[in-house]
Amino acid sequence: MNYQTMDYLEFIARVTSHIPDKGQVMIRYFGLYANAHRGKVRKSEQAAGNLIIIEEECTEIPRRGWAAMIRKVYEVDPLVCSKCGGTMKVIAFITDHPVVDRIINHLRLSFVADKPPPPRIAYQELLMADYFS
Repeated sequence: MNYQTMDYLEFIARVTSHIPDKGQVMIRYFGLYANAHRGKVRKSEQAAGNLIIIEEECTEIPRRGWAAMIRKVYEVDPLVCSKCGGTMKVIAFITDHPVVDRIINHLRLSFVADKPPPPRIAYQELLMADYFS
């Protein structure tokens, strides 16, 4: 190997020669990623009369939507008391993390599962067996 010794000024000059000038384009796109191609596709879609879907943010937060979703997915009503069967109502939302941690510790709740999930390989083999049978 051919090692050269150079002073620090020469080293800095060589390193800074690789820094591009301000505004210099370093990445070029060709083919499907090129601006010209994307522009042609966009114009042809608009000329064809395709509908454009505009996603708008929901300004209003649904109040009971979360309960309906839990009821639909898990088939359990989250607003029914598990002890007495009475209807519960939300009176407050706790967003302060230390308070939430104190409540979880006081109730001695844990997020550890009773049994571990099956190994991923076995799960994939079961899925494949179900798919091909």
